[in-house]
Amino acid sequence: MTAEGSGTGEGQGRNVLITGCSSGIGREISVALARRGFTVFATVRKEADAEGLRKLGLPGLVPVFPVDLSDLEQIGRAVEFAIGEIGRRGGQGLWAVVNNAGGGGPAPVELLDPERFAIELKARLVGPVALVQAVLPLLRQAGGRIVWIMTPALIPTPYVANIHACDFAANCLARTLDIELKAWRIPNIMVRCGGIKTPAGMKTVGDVGALLESGPPARVALYEKALRKWAEDMAAFDAKRTDASVVARVVVRAVEARRPKRRYSVGHMARAAAFLEALPQSVADRILKSRF
Repeated sequence: MTAEGSGTGEGQGRNVLITGCSSGIGREISVALARRGFTVFATVRKEADAEGLRKLGLPGLVPVFPVDLSDLEQIGRAVEFAIGEIGRRGGQGLWAVVNNAGGGGPAPVELLDPERFAIELKARLVGPVALVQAVLPLLRQAGGRIVWIMTPALIPTPYVANIHACDFAANCLARTLDIELKAWRIPNIMVRCGGIKTPAGMKTVGDVGALLESGPPARVALYEKALRKWAEDMAAFDAKRTDASVVARVVVRAVEARRPKRRYSVGHMARAAAFLEALPQSVADRILKSRF
């Protein structure tokens, strides 16, 4: 694990830990906060990704690797590293932890790979719980906050259940923690993202093609027509995705706000998803069924 100099500016003296910073939303958030003067501990899985962050030349941006959220030992080592660096720099505690890491790809539930799904559950749910447990003393010390990057997960979305089911559970975790940590005034903030332009998001059409080629032929045949139509719709959706830098700006506001909102919506179709969530469940389900 490696470290670099301290930050100056709006976030001077404040430390933030962000997961999943190799690309996309996590990378944009880490860069935006480092430029605001925060010392940012940016976790990545590969040394090459850490080197890419170093090359940006931001003194407050501290790559931390290897950190795979499905590996609990790596989480523990990353937190110990952050504690050591904070002490070495004369800092105190964590102002924020941003749970962003996650993956997943399209597949009907019938075609999900159970082993890959288990890894996803560990990385998106078990790992973040372990991370929050490890950093809560640091958050109490600094009067910090927890930020969750997620999809608008309370509505069923066909073919991406492995992603949305995790975020549905993360929604529950965030809201539960917001109650349990009320005594210490540690807010849990959900940044609920619609269509965002990220490397993973832009692979949807290719991932559908790979699934049709590699899945069990008899079962793939049952979904092929619907999946090809969905992939066409997603290609049009991809053209309207919101740049990840917009999410970063929202997160900066949430991290810097004296009294942050508990929910922020950002990205293409995020507000439409929020509207559907506000409807009675039976009504929302009927609307979604009519589209497929």
